[in-house]
Amino acid sequence: MTTEKPLGFGYQIAAGAIAGVSEILIMYPLDVVKTRVQLQGRAPIPGQDYYTGMLDCLRKIVKNEGPSRLYRGIAAPIMMEAPKRATKFAANDSWGLFYRNLFGVQKQNQPLAILTGATAGATEAFVVVPFELVKIRLQDPASASKYNGIIDVVAKTIKAEGPLAMYNGLESTLWRHILWNAGYFGCIFQVKSLMPKVDKSQRTKAMLNDFISGSIGGTIGTILNTPMDVVKSRIQNSPKIHGSVPKYNWAWPGLGTIMKEEGFAALYKGFLPKVLRLGPGGGVLLVVYTGVMDWFRKMGAQPIGQ
Repeated sequence: MTTEKPLGFGYQIAAGAIAGVSEILIMYPLDVVKTRVQLQGRAPIPGQDYYTGMLDCLRKIVKNEGPSRLYRGIAAPIMMEAPKRATKFAANDSWGLFYRNLFGVQKQNQPLAILTGATAGATEAFVVVPFELVKIRLQDPASASKYNGIIDVVAKTIKAEGPLAMYNGLESTLWRHILWNAGYFGCIFQVKSLMPKVDKSQRTKAMLNDFISGSIGGTIGTILNTPMDVVKSRIQNSPKIHGSVPKYNWAWPGLGTIMKEEGFAALYKGFLPKVLRLGPGGGVLLVVYTGVMDWFRKMGAQPIGQ
């Protein structure tokens, strides 16, 4: 990320929202595939499609359910992406300034980039949990037929499981976002420091640098956080039933259950579509966010404290 002083919170929110919506419109079908693969167990369930991989999942969804199913549940992430990505980048910029002032450091360094990213991820997690729960339940073919849309998911979940059920999976979501953001922003800082310096007037080269560093950051973040993403999907797709304990309830015990029953490789279910989305997607996020923030500066926006 830039070492320039961050613009005001409103500018950060707007740029993050535009970046997030741009990424989701391009990459969403891969998220549907990722969720479907993550939710299935080792053995096929009679009457349900079983997917052997990303391409098999894509083929079966299009063949058996129609191409529109690749965008099933997109309203929830579209609604989520604005606050989610806005929070990600705004929190990263704001926490970065806070930590530099706290430790008396003038410029960002590698440890601070990782710490800032992790803290921004924790902040972001509180925003996204309800949206993620809705998305997961709409994407799962076994439960999607129970709901007529976003509002119906929220209403039925609260009625059957209580208001706090909308925050099922908060713990695993915290871990997922802490790990991804630490890897993402930490790698962006490191990769940019190793690349040739590019003047901002060289817009094409600057965008390419942003895309490369963002894509590498997105890939590393995905490697780090995929096991927590698998657990999170299982937890959020497990309704709370009074008097019974869900099979997947907490992040670390959930990891142990999956490893015991399905093996270590199951922790990386859906990894290929996820990394194909969040690797290049991380590049798209950084390019759009940086471009929008540069445009704000060009239009006369003043950094914090000026």
